[in-house]
Amino acid sequence: MKNILIINGHQKYGSAEGKLNQTLVDSMVSYLSEQNQVQTTTIQNGYNILEEHKKFLWADVVIYQTPIYWFSVPGLLKTYMDEVYEYGVFFKGADEYGKGGLLTGKKYMFSTTWNAPEKAFNDPAQFFKGESLEGALAHLHRVQEFLGMQPLKSFACYDVIKNPKLDKFVSELGAHLNEVLNY
Repeated sequence: MKNILIINGHQKYGSAEGKLNQTLVDSMVSYLSEQNQVQTTTIQNGYNILEEHKKFLWADVVIYQTPIYWFSVPGLLKTYMDEVYEYGVFFKGADEYGKGGLLTGKKYMFSTTWNAPEKAFNDPAQFFKGESLEGALAHLHRVQEFLGMQPLKSFACYDVIKNPKLDKFVSELGAHLNEVLNY
């Protein structure tokens, strides 16, 4: 049994109401609660910084469910990181830059939703110039590495506006969780 924290990083943006990201969070909670203890944070609903500290310290695995807006996380999720990832709780100074993370022994996973089609990745002729999903998320991985956490393979739903395949997304997410959490 693992302690799992799921963070819904969606931020209402234009017509993006967050239904897909909430559905994915709900699916994860339902699936993972069978064999684990699960807590959640929905950033758009507000949060208490000290409570978030407790959740991170409690968690064995942190899952970030987030849309990708302009190749990064929504502004509210970035603000959450700025406010919650506190010196002395999440990291400290170290002789070597990036080696002061205090969340060692913990793992994290990004579950992302993209308007980009899957074919835009891993192909040098496409927009991301051959970069993989993990490469496109490298800046976000660096943040977690700075905190001392270890990555689990990221998950993505692609082309979510033009081709919203909710059943497929939920099914693939379940299979992905099975794979990365060794069920």
